[in-house]
Amino acid sequence: MVEPDVSRHSVTDARTEIRLAMALAEAVYRRRIDLRLAQAELADRARLTRVEISRIEGSDATLSLPLMMVLARALEASLRVSIDDDNPQVSFVPHVDPV
Repeated sequence: MVEPDVSRHSVTDARTEIRLAMALAEAVYRRRIDLRLAQAELADRARLTRVEISRIEGSDATLSLPLMMVLARALEASLRVSIDDDNPQVSFVPHVDPV
């Protein structure tokens, strides 16, 4: 019987998780800058602390789906996540105001 190489899968999963965290961090940062918000302003909108926003933008936080929803609302956007192989894509798509 062949035993699966668990360590290899663990490393691959960890790398994917890191890439996803980095993609999310960059997406939060870019959208915040697009809105011309300081970290403290985004923190107020999201009812978080500036330190928490800093950790999110620094890829130093694990985000739950509810927290991602809070961030999307605070950033006036919809969150789009695509997790394909080793190239996760994360973006905030601005809400379109009805005319």
